[in-house]
Amino acid sequence: MADNLHDRTGAAVTVSIDESRPVSAFIVTVADGSPAGRADFVDSPTVDQERIFFHTEVDREFSGRGLAGILIREALADSIRTGRTVVPVCPLFAGHLDKHGDDFVADGGRFRLPTKADLAVVRRATRAGS
Repeated sequence: MADNLHDRTGAAVTVSIDESRPVSAFIVTVADGSPAGRADFVDSPTVDQERIFFHTEVDREFSGRGLAGILIREALADSIRTGRTVVPVCPLFAGHLDKHGDDFVADGGRFRLPTKADLAVVRRATRAGS
């Protein structure tokens, strides 16, 4: 992931990826090592190189620091690096791509609108991860 990330307060943050569970996530961590938020995703079981982002949240105590935006930007940058197509089920991802999708594509990114089949994949994954 990218180095030298800072939130709106100027504090250093890191973003890592956890793919050890049925529902994987990008995790944002603050300087003291505390996890502050996550962007949950599942990789499509039927379409190679597609990643379905379905939930993003930041703990209330860290709200207002721009951490959700950092998570989204880092996840999208990773999708460009790894050649994955983004499927934005999460309203935050969808909103970001609605506003900045042309720039994302110009930088080499790919995304498509979610389908009912994508929602079914998310339902199955979240049940399996419970």
